[in-house]
Amino acid sequence: MPSFLGWRLGATAWLALVLMPAGAQQEAAGRAPHPGALFDQGLARYQTPELHLTLMKSSGTVAGLESLPDEPAQPGGKGKRETAGYDFTPFDLLAARSVDGYFHLGDLNLRLRVAGNEHWRGFSTAAERHPVVLLPAEKGELEREDLAPTLGPVIPLRVVRSWAVADGHLALRFTLSNPGNRAVEVGALGIPLVFNSVITGRSLEQAHRVCNFSDPSISGDGGYVQVTRLDGHGPALLVVPEVNAPLEAYRPLEDARKATGDPVFQERTPRQQTFEGFYEWMTASLAYQQNEWKGVEQWNPATSFVIQPGESRVIGVRFLVAPSIRGIEQTLAQAGRPVVVGIPGYVLPQDVKGDLLLKAAWAVKSIDVEPAGALQVEQAGKTAHGWLRYSIRGVKWGSARLRIVYANGSQQTVHYRVIKPEAETVDDLGQFLFTRQWYEGAGDPFHRGPSIMSYDRERNQLVLQDTRVWIAGLSDEAGAGSWLAGAMKEFARPQREQVEKLERFVDGVLWGGLQVSEGNQKYGVRRSLFYYAPEKMPAGTYDAALDWSTWSSWKKDDAQGVWRSYNYPHVVAAYWALYRIARYHPGMVTHHDAQWYLRQAEETILAMMRFAEGQAMLGQMEGSVFLGVLQDLRDEKMDAEAGRLEAAMRKRAEAWKAEPYPFGSEMAWDSTGQEEVYMWCQAFGLDKKAQVTIDAITGYMPAIPHWGYNGNARRYWDFLYGGKYPRLERQLHHYGSGVNAIPVLDSYRRHPEDLYLLRIGYGGNMGALTGIDQEGFASAAFHSYPDRMAFDPYSGDYGPNFFGHVWTAGSYLVNDPEFGWIAFGGNVEVAGDVVTMEPRDSMRQRVYVEPLGAWLTLDAGRFARVQLHMKSGELDVELEPSDRFTPKAYLRMEQTAVGKPYPQLAPGKPEARERGAYVYTLGTTNTRIHFAPSGNQVTKEKP
Repeated sequence: MPSFLGWRLGATAWLALVLMPAGAQQEAAGRAPHPGALFDQGLARYQTPELHLTLMKSSGTVAGLESLPDEPAQPGGKGKRETAGYDFTPFDLLAARSVDGYFHLGDLNLRLRVAGNEHWRGFSTAAERHPVVLLPAEKGELEREDLAPTLGPVIPLRVVRSWAVADGHLALRFTLSNPGNRAVEVGALGIPLVFNSVITGRSLEQAHRVCNFSDPSISGDGGYVQVTRLDGHGPALLVVPEVNAPLEAYRPLEDARKATGDPVFQERTPRQQTFEGFYEWMTASLAYQQNEWKGVEQWNPATSFVIQPGESRVIGVRFLVAPSIRGIEQTLAQAGRPVVVGIPGYVLPQDVKGDLLLKAAWAVKSIDVEPAGALQVEQAGKTAHGWLRYSIRGVKWGSARLRIVYANGSQQTVHYRVIKPEAETVDDLGQFLFTRQWYEGAGDPFHRGPSIMSYDRERNQLVLQDTRVWIAGLSDEAGAGSWLAGAMKEFARPQREQVEKLERFVDGVLWGGLQVSEGNQKYGVRRSLFYYAPEKMPAGTYDAALDWSTWSSWKKDDAQGVWRSYNYPHVVAAYWALYRIARYHPGMVTHHDAQWYLRQAEETILAMMRFAEGQAMLGQMEGSVFLGVLQDLRDEKMDAEAGRLEAAMRKRAEAWKAEPYPFGSEMAWDSTGQEEVYMWCQAFGLDKKAQVTIDAITGYMPAIPHWGYNGNARRYWDFLYGGKYPRLERQLHHYGSGVNAIPVLDSYRRHPEDLYLLRIGYGGNMGALTGIDQEGFASAAFHSYPDRMAFDPYSGDYGPNFFGHVWTAGSYLVNDPEFGWIAFGGNVEVAGDVVTMEPRDSMRQRVYVEPLGAWLTLDAGRFARVQLHMKSGELDVELEPSDRFTPKAYLRMEQTAVGKPYPQLAPGKPEARERGAYVYTLGTTNTRIHFAPSGNQVTKEKP
């Protein structure tokens, strides 16, 4: 018997199997009666060309949806099934979820009103289960059911569901018919997409083996939902429109009875840190726009449709199977679905020329932009393989919707975010942080000044009190986030007056306040400077309108604990940033010399290992800075310090080597530790574990034609800890985007043939800038749920996001076999034999030249342009003129790509070499450096 049911149901279940009629392969497995269970009439199994489908006979909804087992070729040309397929559904939770109020794939939610009625009425197949009526299957159908029993007698429409195979793909269709004598308006139609995203109760190894995540391209007729496995391996499942089913909105599912308007509400599958919740595919959403979402602009305009008496409408989606995550776009194209690729993504600085590549089965009739004039779009020919190319530029700051209308009448929307030029955006951030968010703190009983404090953009004032005390206490991600962003801004684009304020913060608040400066806990980092102790503070210290009885209102002893490892990287980053400024911008830092800051950074890392021993063995967000500290210690010839630090870090990496998925954190599942795990595994030659990490990241960091989802590393619980509106909710470009860009872009530079990595990595890098508004305020993240759709007013834990952006900021010059010469973070021009790129990223200190596998970085100085001579392989680099604090440039060059030979490059005429960098004195005009092939080849061996 097929293993996919055998291992679940057990041998006794197979005794009840009976062969069902009607053409398609169909089997049913009986079970002992379970009161209220959906499967109390048994299960029916169908095999399609791509999927095994198991339905519950009572409800007709999905019990299992499993990819076909692999069939590798065997000697003699025969195939043999060796591995079981992958089930995208939570089959193991079926018994617990088999009563009223739980959604399953195959359910339907509606809001209807009969002509003449003002109010909408809700209906759901999940609200109150009754066995559906099996109907004779029509041509191509596997099963057909009348849903009247489970929708109830008062619904004004007849609804028939069918499961079918069309063009080799599984299809789910609903036929809505109007048997009455009055028109019925459908104001909301949602198809619940219930896949196995329930991590609750599973170990990390189990979760990576059986769980998956869903990501939407909310693009109308060109929309789709991709379902990808946590381990990042194939296959991936795609849900696409079949007929009359544009993906208009993507709604988080509530309890079925709430969806119907029943005032009694009890959440059947409560969201929690280990369960993001399920969503539904909405083809109409006007009823929600008029009620729960009123006044909130959606990704697409809300619509409804009317079914006249005697009329019917079929709504259908199909399920495609992609062999891998990187194969999703090819699978869509092969199925006749339109595919778009944005270069450098869907976040467009106003000074960058982007490309939109389009492949579709239909001719393009028109392209419109909303708001009008927000984007400038021009047709720019075709690629060698037939992709339509459009040149695209951002004009008006903010979100923009590009609508492509095809000759067949279908419409596809692509969602962009236009920002100021990156350098200007970062300068705005610095100005806001060091003015509007600056706190002198005179008389503050918690000694939090001078510092950069958390900020509330709605009230336009500092957050000096919050019952989540860390937000006002300068520690944890949501309290340290703002001063961490300030430190990284100064590293990226130092400004003398702001650096002076940062030094005052370090000497006046960080060292000796937030960080213990003497005694047994020296170098330990406290959990919060703010705490709740009304008996010890003057009357009126605490806002009586706030609820101080919560668990998060820590007492002083709790706040002063030094055991939380995740507080340490923020402190290290501040010290490290000042070290780099002091070392490479002479005269800008005045309070301490460069090595003092570097020693402080090293001691803080070692203190983390002492005081937070358990958590310290996990990957830390921003942990990449630890590797930066080690490299700088080596460059400074501080060998004893470097040896201690390396030994401590190697101990962690060896522990990770022994774990199948070493991504634990203080949360049950997280998307933060992968960054540091990858970086140290790569540094210590643990290449297989580094690859496991990258694979896992691709499982939750998608390539989607939408600024909010493209490169967005999954986060959905941190509004609880750092947002003004605390709730479990998918966060768009929370700090997971920035920090996960670090390993992904590093991996791309080692494997430049994998453009997918550059696309998602750069999407995360740019996503970190989307939360910065026109005045420079930076939000923790964007609320994606359709009842809010806005950036959170709290600055919260934005800092780690900006850390990730700064750590990876750079420009990439690529000659792609499909798309030709393209640039990420710059503008590219081709003139004869010469390709020129002008970097436009926020720092302009890092350039990757893909045809040479060359990674050029500056410790000081900025790139003005790079020119590649294609025939000779020579490279010319121009650096911007000197300024008051940057008299010299320090240039490093590494050829990072593995497994491919490149001509070894030699830099022309450096004056000296210091700390591993080539030194050039900058002048009042651009400095030109010539790299010529040396005649030798460099090849980094594959792991």
